[in-house]
Amino acid sequence: MEVIRRLREQTPGVHVLVLTTFDDDADVLPAIEQGATGYLLKDTPRADLRRAVQAASRGETVLSPTVAGVLTAKARAPEAPRTLSRRELEVLKMIARGATNRDIAGKLFITEATVKTHLLHVFAKLHVKDRAAAVAAAYEIGLLRPAADG
Repeated sequence: MEVIRRLREQTPGVHVLVLTTFDDDADVLPAIEQGATGYLLKDTPRADLRRAVQAASRGETVLSPTVAGVLTAKARAPEAPRTLSRRELEVLKMIARGATNRDIAGKLFITEATVKTHLLHVFAKLHVKDRAAAVAAAYEIGLLRPAADG
């Protein structure tokens, strides 16, 4: 990945075609993100490789079928929410029970501004815009569970 990055920095407009045995998203995605024009596996037939090199030299994206499948699966997979910190989850649980920022600040011995900061982080991580949506999303993905009756 470092070689791709340096080549692109030192020679703007260069087209990099990766030829490798590695076809998992841990290898493919960083190469594409660094600006690789194409990504082929070493078992690519000679005629296909020749066409791929020509296409890549014209700036066309070239991917082996396996790599295209990896990228397609990655694009279709729902983005997993980032993990909430212990404190963010604590604040979210209190919000779900109807607590105000002032209530939360008092119970956790933090300022209201800190509560707001935690909420902003929760909103960003859950890809929501408000408290109600954050609580709903947290229930949907299992971060929060309904209290047991009793």
